[in-house]
Amino acid sequence: MTNTEKIQALFDSQLVAVNIGPRLFGEALEKQNVEVVQVDWRPIAGGDKQMQDLLSVLGM
Repeated sequence: MTNTEKIQALFDSQLVAVNIGPRLFGEALEKQNVEVVQVDWRPIAGGDKQMQDLLSVLGM
């Protein structure tokens, strides 16, 4: 398969979006018949840099 054929196959395949942001973004895609995988990700220690550094020292 040539690179051009691989690219065409990609565009011909079903789109699946991975949403790491607010569910509202994923819902908007679903309304457009796009398959969405919602990831419920949050930063370690709620984004608190000092706590992240402490957890890193502890190996967590």
